Amino acid sequence: MSCIRPEEYLSKVEIIDAHKLLAQGKTTVLLDVDNTLVPRDVDQVPASVIEWVETLKASGLRICLLSNNWHQTVLTYAQTLGLPIVRKAIKPLPFAFLHAIRKVGGTRRSAVVIGDQLVTDVFGAHFLRMYAILVAPQAARDLWHTLLLRRIEHLFMRGMSPTR
Repeated sequence: MSCIRPEEYLSKVEIIDAHKLLAQGKTTVLLDVDNTLVPRDVDQVPASVIEWVETLKASGLRICLLSNNWHQTVLTYAQTLGLPIVRKAIKPLPFAFLHAIRKVGGTRRSAVVIGDQLVTDVFGAHFLRMYAILVAPQAARDLWHTLLLRRIEHLFMRGMSPTR
């Protein structure tokens, strides 16, 4: 496992199949919010994401939102989706990943981390030896520090493009 290369790179979260995750032994999903589930600066969770999360929950997957965001909006998203959240996570540091796993009763071996950034989501997952799925960012606009990290990401992602 490369510390920075995801196991999968997909165009959006809605194409991730709950049954495939379960077949891989993944029962716990740690899910980034900004630009993974919800495009940056959007106030509502898209209907397609709500439907996808409901499908994951119905399949028996344990899900926890995991976000570096500290604003009220992520709490509103968690409430809308009916999911627990660990915010102010300071990803890629391991503490919040472990807290999120404990919060839903999972294990590192059974966990998959889904997010839009190599440095925060994929590296954080791999530091703890967890499976990582990278999704393409849902919006081109972002915070200045995230855009800086994305420039670094491009160096590592040469030749990679999301499937589907």
